[in-house]
Amino acid sequence: MNLPDKTDQIDRTDQKIILVAVTDIFFYTKVRDALRTGGYRIEKARGQQDIAEKATATAPAAVILDMNDLTIDAFQAIETLKADPRSKSIPILAYANHEEVDTWNRAKALGVTKIVSRNEFSARTKDLVDEVQKGVR
Repeated sequence: MNLPDKTDQIDRTDQKIILVAVTDIFFYTKVRDALRTGGYRIEKARGQQDIAEKATATAPAAVILDMNDLTIDAFQAIETLKADPRSKSIPILAYANHEEVDTWNRAKALGVTKIVSRNEFSARTKDLVDEVQKGVR
């Protein structure tokens, strides 16, 4: 008789949820691949409404936002998350084009935990997720 491996069950329940509000398939795949082996489980927000709903339903360890996303309004998402007592303390990792100083400044003013360039995000995804959870800015 084969019994399920208890450590496998524990590993799955101990995984931290990361809410990913990224519709660009290239960056979503980078996130998925980077976090697959890091003890994380990805919850994908497929639209604007998903962000607040999934943030309160899943209590993610962090939220990832693409500030240049054409489908999801990242600024509105930040405002919504920060306005709700249930989600306001969730760390937010955002990325944007490095030339968009106004985007960076507005994201910081709204309460993003950390914002980085698209290149840095792509190169250091897992490390950045780890950092925002530990409060590293």
